[in-house]
Amino acid sequence: MASDADLIGRSLDGDVDAFVEVVERHEAAVGSYLVRRVGRDAAEDLLGEVWVAAFESRRSYDRSYNDARPWLYGVALNRLRRYWRSRPAEDLVADVPDVATGWDPWSAVDLGVDARAVLRSALTRLKPEEREVLRLVAWEDLTAADAARALGIPAGTARRLLSQARTALRDAPGVSALLKDRNSAKERHR
Repeated sequence: MASDADLIGRSLDGDVDAFVEVVERHEAAVGSYLVRRVGRDAAEDLLGEVWVAAFESRRSYDRSYNDARPWLYGVALNRLRRYWRSRPAEDLVADVPDVATGWDPWSAVDLGVDARAVLRSALTRLKPEEREVLRLVAWEDLTAADAARALGIPAGTARRLLSQARTALRDAPGVSALLKDRNSAKERHR
């Protein structure tokens, strides 16, 4: 199986189908990333823009990396930033049912609402760059080094930002109580 770097190289040599294979490999992951950030409707539009931008900028891809997913998240983040800049502030709040697909609102509603409020409050206290690294590592399952590639920052900086984010979250008001409640509930159900 060819690596993403090989496929991008082949697409630069004129094999358009090679880039289609890169798209097929990463479409679900990049699409999910966008849905979590802006909701389903906006994500569908943005996903097409991501693939066009990636195709047009594929010459800039560093083929020493076999996996294109971090690079594609970087392209997606640039499209998101452009989208956010073009929208009025009141339009930027994603529709919660779209963002939280699969969420069952009836099981433990109070605990879920409280947990979301505590976590949302803790996340808003993070610096934007800490939040970006944390999202890429926690939601997109990237390593800190891959998150750094996606964001165009040094790997050491990404590790530092991730560590700062984790510490800030751990020390945020209400988070330690929330974690204790969650852990004791898990142990009761075992």
